[in-house]
Amino acid sequence: MIAHQTLTPNGVADNFDLSRQAISKHIKILTECGIITITQQGRERYCFIQPQKMDEVADWLADFRKIWESRFDKLDNLLIKMQSKTDNDKSK
Repeated sequence: MIAHQTLTPNGVADNFDLSRQAISKHIKILTECGIITITQQGRERYCFIQPQKMDEVADWLADFRKIWESRFDKLDNLLIKMQSKTDNDKSK
């Protein structure tokens, strides 16, 4: 949501069925990671996305994506073998 528009923490919380405390914890973690920054404008605090940090996250996830794609390919192959065995057993 913050990637599409700047929001206050309350604005974020209004869109989820979570407590404001839970949203604040998530925002705090994202802020500590540098993925979002918070700026004070008057009495309100606004959350801004730092898109360049998302590239770092995507790079970090790339290796895991390769692992999971490989595992899903193996699972697909196993399911195809099992289905073909079931089809062969039914035709007998």
